[in-house]
Amino acid sequence: MPKLKTHSGASKRFTKTASGKFKRGHSKMRHILTSKATKTKRKLGGSALIAKSDTYNVARMLPYA
Repeated sequence: MPKLKTHSGASKRFTKTASGKFKRGHSKMRHILTSKATKTKRKLGGSALIAKSDTYNVARMLPYA
């Protein structure tokens, strides 16, 4: 059986945790930050876990994660 290719876009966006879940970043943190509240920017700066319904699709894109 041939090797599976990793989806390069997904590999830049998601990382697998030790428990097997996938971690993601938040959007809306690249520019126009002056109009956003400090609380919002602090919250968006951290990472989050992907939804349970998306786990199957992300795991298929990252076969060796």
